[in-house]
Amino acid sequence: MNKTIITVVGKDTVGIIAKVCSYLADSKINILDISQTIVSGYFNMMMIVDMAGTDKDFNTVADDLDALGKKIGVVIKCQREEIFDSMHRI
Repeated sequence: MNKTIITVVGKDTVGIIAKVCSYLADSKINILDISQTIVSGYFNMMMIVDMAGTDKDFNTVADDLDALGKKIGVVIKCQREEIFDSMHRI
């Protein structure tokens, strides 16, 4: 498995989840776990995805999601699971 952590943060608007999930589905990236909340009008979502099925490399996916985030008015960040785990062990 090739796990990646994706976070999405910004002002809540209609369609954020749909647009992010559509990109992932079109790219053959499987969502393993997802959590989202809205606090005082701010949207926050964290996903763990498996990138083993996609032909796209990590940097392409990260760049595509960054561009999608700018288009829909949120910040989307991708981190490889091993880097995320290492950062949080300290």
